[in-house]
Amino acid sequence: MRKTLTLLAVLTLTLSACGAIRDSRVNPFNWFGKSRSVATSVAPEQTNPLIPRRGGFLSRGKEEAPYLGRPFEQITDLTVEPIPGGAIIRATGLAARQGIYAVQLTPQNEEEEPVDGVLIYRLEGVRPDKNTPVGTKPTREVTAGRKLTDQQLRNVRVIRVEGAQNAQESRRR
Repeated sequence: MRKTLTLLAVLTLTLSACGAIRDSRVNPFNWFGKSRSVATSVAPEQTNPLIPRRGGFLSRGKEEAPYLGRPFEQITDLTVEPIPGGAIIRATGLAARQGIYAVQLTPQNEEEEPVDGVLIYRLEGVRPDKNTPVGTKPTREVTAGRKLTDQQLRNVRVIRVEGAQNAQESRRR
């Protein structure tokens, strides 16, 4: 009976201590806060020079076509979700028209290294050759994600996703 009572008291004290950790930096759910919209000053490019071309014996001698994605007009949401071993960046963009495909988060630099603690991505997609309908807002929304490891997040204070008209950023708490 004494062992059960002692064990119950220890478990109760341990569980009550979890409230103190809830708001601390130790809790991975507190690493990044809510995202906010900021103005962008980056002019959209027609091609993406950051995507490397693959070569070697596995390429079968074929040249890969360059990625022809262009930045989305508006970034509506940015979420950084902690996972074991890193985090997942999930960005939602709003296009001017329907039909955009091959959507991806393209890093600003090839090594995906933060510059002054800021890790920057562009939400890009390939536009169809033919005219497509404008459609309603839900039919023009697209979400893309990217996984980052703890090593990649080591020196990151801010994650920023840019579009043509705005950018969303999430700061580390």
